Amino acid sequence: MTRRSSSRSDGLFGPMFSTPAATGRTSSSAWLQAMLDFEAALASAQAKAGVIPAAAAEEIGRYCRAELFDADAIAERAVSSATPVIPLVRDLTALLGTEAKPYVHRGATSQDVIDTAAMLVARDVLGLVIADVRAAADECARLAEQHRHTVMIARSLLQQALPTTFGYRCAGWLTALDEATAVLDRVRGQRLAVQLGGPAGTLASLGRDGVRVVELLATELGLAEPVVPWHTDRARIAELAGALGTAAGVLGKIALDVELHAQTEVGELAEGKAGGSSAMPHKQNPVSAVLSTAATRRVPGLVATLLSAMPQEYERAAGAWQSEWEPLTELLRLVAAAAAQTRQLLAGLRVRPEKMAANLDLTRGLMMAESATGPLMTSLGRTEAQDLVARLCRRAVQEGTTLRAELLADPQVRAVLSEAEVVAATEPADYLGAAPAFIDRALAAHTELENR
Repeated sequence: MTRRSSSRSDGLFGPMFSTPAATGRTSSSAWLQAMLDFEAALASAQAKAGVIPAAAAEEIGRYCRAELFDADAIAERAVSSATPVIPLVRDLTALLGTEAKPYVHRGATSQDVIDTAAMLVARDVLGLVIADVRAAADECARLAEQHRHTVMIARSLLQQALPTTFGYRCAGWLTALDEATAVLDRVRGQRLAVQLGGPAGTLASLGRDGVRVVELLATELGLAEPVVPWHTDRARIAELAGALGTAAGVLGKIALDVELHAQTEVGELAEGKAGGSSAMPHKQNPVSAVLSTAATRRVPGLVATLLSAMPQEYERAAGAWQSEWEPLTELLRLVAAAAAQTRQLLAGLRVRPEKMAANLDLTRGLMMAESATGPLMTSLGRTEAQDLVARLCRRAVQEGTTLRAELLADPQVRAVLSEAEVVAATEPADYLGAAPAFIDRALAAHTELENR
């Protein structure tokens, strides 16, 4: 049976590393529309400043629609000038009447168009990312409250450490997501700015009207107004990359935790809609966590590329600025994918308290050694108490008993502690420290963030 080859622009793997919404908002058509939005807003701002006729601005605005242009042809012609703006402006000008033609792209340079378009594209995708990260945080808040008393083993260097609760683990995820959201919000609301400086950043062709046009342009597009043009000051791009990279790191940490907890030998968590294997029908793979991991592992390299492009020469760069476009597009898609997968993962997460309890008993109470040492220190001193408990731990391993049993059977211990005190010192649920208070703090901070 003959089948047609795929004609997807994002390729065979694209859907795994983006979302339909993020792909749409970073597509060639989306970038093209953002560039045209700049041209329309520039004309409108100049008309309001009295620089060009209002009728010309209105006509330019009517034709600034992506569906009127051939994005593929523009892309091919961009090679000759290292920018798609030149062919775009030519095609836009060709659509206009004679009277409006002279006012297209007036005073601007190619970088003004693409930098501002990048801000518009980023703003749209950040809206998607922030919504998914917030929803994921809400799921963490739900899990933290629901499982505040679900005792499990904490792990350090992949080894069993001390008792904790799954609710506290979720509180940690929650706080990290909330803090990442706050950074993304700040970047989206304050650091995405218009770019308008003209060929050398001076807006010389607009004369005294330049600053006013920048102010009006920022208002038209709903972007921040920069103090000066930022052609070779790439701090805004770097902050955007850093915020996305940090969010990806938080999302990747959650995915990694779920993958580890979902291992057959651990079995404490499972995804609501786990995937299968092409060769092993029994497997239930944590697919959302896997896809989030795959996306977030690609992010640091893209962030590094954008940071490496920051040093740019003089007033306009040769190559460094152009190197940002595709990494930024890919970065936005990957973080959007990871955020969406994490939201889905947490919404359907299956928690297995019985497996957590079973794993808690794997060492027969050895993880309570620190707890048992504490009440002994008052009478025996720190060093002697630690040495005593260490000997009893080794004995429990050798004899296949429990730490509690060895403590109860040891005369030196019983001379200091009663049976009830030994039992209390070896009860995991009683050795959670400030975990409940930390959960409360995380939930309170989340509520405060939601109410802002």
